Amino acid sequence: MTNPWDDRFEALLRDALRFLPPDEALRPDLDTNAAGLDSMATVELLLSLETAYDISMPDEFLRPETFASPGALWEAVCAVRAIQSEPA
Repeated sequence: MTNPWDDRFEALLRDALRFLPPDEALRPDLDTNAAGLDSMATVELLLSLETAYDISMPDEFLRPETFASPGALWEAVCAVRAIQSEPA
């Protein structure tokens, strides 16, 4: 992971990870499925991230690997923000 995530990302992700204790660190390599990110929570998280960061996640990012860990998801958010902030 090249960019540390911000507090907003951590809060949104923690809300979606129902099995992650509040006092446990959110590590970049955490298995989000094991921490409670199911398919419904993934959709809700995606919509929350798109709203919070004013992005639209392209189809090529909508795959299990993107949501497999906090680090992978943050990298995807950063990549989409970079792409969508480029002048047309």
